Amino acid sequence: MTRTEGRRAPQSLVWLLGVVLAVVAGGCGVVPPQRAPAAPGPVGEQLEALTVVPRPRDDGTYRRAAFGRAWADVDGNGCRQRADSLYRTADRSQPFTVRTSGSCTHEMTSGTWRDPYTGQSRTFTNLRAPRQAQALPVDHTVALAVFWRYGAKDWTDQQRLVAANDLDNLVPTSAEVNSSKGGLDAASWRPPKVGQCGYATRYVTIKHRYHLGVDTSEKAALRQMLATCTHAGDGSR
Repeated sequence: MTRTEGRRAPQSLVWLLGVVLAVVAGGCGVVPPQRAPAAPGPVGEQLEALTVVPRPRDDGTYRRAAFGRAWADVDGNGCRQRADSLYRTADRSQPFTVRTSGSCTHEMTSGTWRDPYTGQSRTFTNLRAPRQAQALPVDHTVALAVFWRYGAKDWTDQQRLVAANDLDNLVPTSAEVNSSKGGLDAASWRPPKVGQCGYATRYVTIKHRYHLGVDTSEKAALRQMLATCTHAGDGSR
C-alpha cells in the first residue's frame, strides 16, 4: 500500500527562514506575546468570563450603611445571616451547642470553627459573651468596599442588601485576619497559601454571580491563587 506525502520544503530554505525570523525578532527586541495560562476548572472559566475593567480608585464615597442593616434576615428563616453563617460552617465533628432565640432556631452558643484563610481551628465556649463573639467575626470574602468600587454603588438598595448577606460570601475568621483584610481586593491582599484556593474560588464565584468586573492585577492574582487548587487538599466551601 502506498502512502502519499506532501512535498517538503528544501532544508536550506527552512534554515534560511529560521535565520531571518530570528534576526528580525532579535534586532527589534520583540518577544512574541504569551497569554497567561487560564485557571483550571469551572471557576477558571468563570474568571475568564469576567469583564476586565480599569482598576477603580477609592473615591471615598463607600459607606457600610449603603448595604443596609448588617446581617439582615434576607432569606426569611428567622435568623440573622451571621447566625446562619456560623451554623452552616461549624465543625460538626466537634461538640457544639445551639439555642432558640426569638424566631431563630439555630443560634450557635458554642462550637469549633476552622478559619478558611489560615486553616486554624478555634473553639468558643460561650458566644453570648461579647468578647468571644468579637473574636469570631464573619467576613465578606469579596469585601463590601470592593463591591462598591466595582459597580455596586450604582445598584438599588435592595440589590446591595441581598449581596451583603449572601451566605456563599460569608466566612468566619479571626479578628486579626478580618482587620488585615479590611476592604482590600484580591490584588492587594491574599491569605496564607493554605487558604488561597478556597478564597479565590469563593471570590471568583461571587464576582461572577453579581456581574462585577475585574482589573488586570486582580485577575492575575486570582489566577495565581487558583493554581494552588491542584495542590490544596481542602478545596473550597
